[in-house]
Amino acid sequence: MATAIALAVLAPLVALAWTALGAGAAHWGHLAAHVLPLAAAQTATLLAGVGLLTALVGTGSAWLVTRTDFPGRAVLQWALLLPLTVPTYIAAYSYVDLLHPIGPFQSAVRALLGFESPRQFRLPDARSMMGAVLVLSAVLYPYVYLSMRAMFATQPARLMEVARLLGEGPWGAFRRVALPMARPALAVGVGLVLLEVLNDVGASEFLGVTTLTTTVYTTWITRSDLGAAAQIACAMLAMVALLVWLERQGRRRRRAGTVHAMRPAPRRRLRGLRAGLATAAAALPVLVGFVLPAGHLAVLAGKRAAEGHGLSPEVLAGAMNSGGLALGVTAIAVGAGLIVAWASRPTGGAGRRRAWWLGSAALGYGIPGTVLAIGLLPPALAMDGGIAAALGLPGLPLMSLGAVLVLACVLRFLALPIGGVEAGLARLPAPLEQVARSLGESPWGTLRRVHLPLLRPALSASALLVFIDVMKELPASLLLRPANFETLPTLLYAEAARGSYEHGALAALLIVAVGLPAVLLLSREPASASPSADASPAFMPMKEAT
Repeated sequence: MATAIALAVLAPLVALAWTALGAGAAHWGHLAAHVLPLAAAQTATLLAGVGLLTALVGTGSAWLVTRTDFPGRAVLQWALLLPLTVPTYIAAYSYVDLLHPIGPFQSAVRALLGFESPRQFRLPDARSMMGAVLVLSAVLYPYVYLSMRAMFATQPARLMEVARLLGEGPWGAFRRVALPMARPALAVGVGLVLLEVLNDVGASEFLGVTTLTTTVYTTWITRSDLGAAAQIACAMLAMVALLVWLERQGRRRRRAGTVHAMRPAPRRRLRGLRAGLATAAAALPVLVGFVLPAGHLAVLAGKRAAEGHGLSPEVLAGAMNSGGLALGVTAIAVGAGLIVAWASRPTGGAGRRRAWWLGSAALGYGIPGTVLAIGLLPPALAMDGGIAAALGLPGLPLMSLGAVLVLACVLRFLALPIGGVEAGLARLPAPLEQVARSLGESPWGTLRRVHLPLLRPALSASALLVFIDVMKELPASLLLRPANFETLPTLLYAEAARGSYEHGALAALLIVAVGLPAVLLLSREPASASPSADASPAFMPMKEAT
């Protein structure tokens, strides 16, 4: 069963390559000459800018809250995760509206400076590469912050004390001791950020950046050229493979090790001006990444409600569709993740199969939703045609029922329950299974009566994370949803495309609110055990820690 699940993840990639090869060499020549250079250059620039900025913000914030004590630290250490509740496309829509030449921010600046119209004074357009880097970084830095906070909190105090005794100051000890030790966590955090950037469609398109992902989407939807879209998607897969390789190189030969029974480094109390600066520095990412966009959504939703436009039937239907889709995907993904993680636990000969099963089944998280949709479409259409012909049904039954969209989301987020269950199994004593089997329990009975009760926290956390991510998923929903089936993200995307973003403010606010439970879950203090980055399966090194 675990092998079948892993093969199901690989099947869209095989179909994608087949579709790309079947499009012919003429497409490749046109794409290489006119499409790929610009898209690849802008994608690389966006990845470099977001990667660098999230590394700086995430690492600096994590160091402040784990190694220093300042006013507001107790609140800010979990508030720094709040931007995770704001999807990238919602942040982009909010900031374009906030920073519009006649928007509230620029109008206030002009009033303060004594100017009367945008012709006299206006700030640079938010729809630019710089705007995209800033907006995406503002909501994606928590991935780096979360992993670096866990790593800094578990580094033993004696290493920093030795560095200080050898004459290093606070900055030197951080740069030469703490940061090199935390390089595995930094590599996986930045790697996950870059994969999220590659998966983005709404924010990049709205901010005017021509990435490979937006090129795939426009080629397929606007030009109806599936072959060319598949060929661009293959180029994206090459970039994904490069990112994964760079992430693994970044943590190669840098194992975190265990720090059980080691005294953690004490926090240094900051006073006066330094304390105020630390509070401001830690609060700024929260303000930019959560307070401003969420507050803007709340204001727009309040205005709409005051005008008599409350919860419209479209938003209500979108919320029901999103919730139903998320519940179905969560149930299937958690069950499949449990099967894969259980079958690949390192017992007997399974240790050799573990890398194949976990690596293949968890690969979906590294594949952008747009690429996964293109890979799923040809086999799904072929299967739909066969089912319709055999049963005498009209149309495309699988596509019409949303089965292909459910499958795409399951494959995309299967890494979450696999990582969570594997981490839960790793914390259980190995003799538990041996004792149960020696008392006559079958493997199924051992799983049902021994492991499942102990894995309940890991399964619950994984289910919550899958549910939240499916509620926010935009690319796969845009491309694979049935006709007349709108989710909250697709409703919001449609409103933004029509230039009436304020009409979708309530839908956006609902998406943000749904993400809050996940933040509360992730905001718990890191445990004493070190989260070894090398032990993390595939692409979910941080989320599995929950």
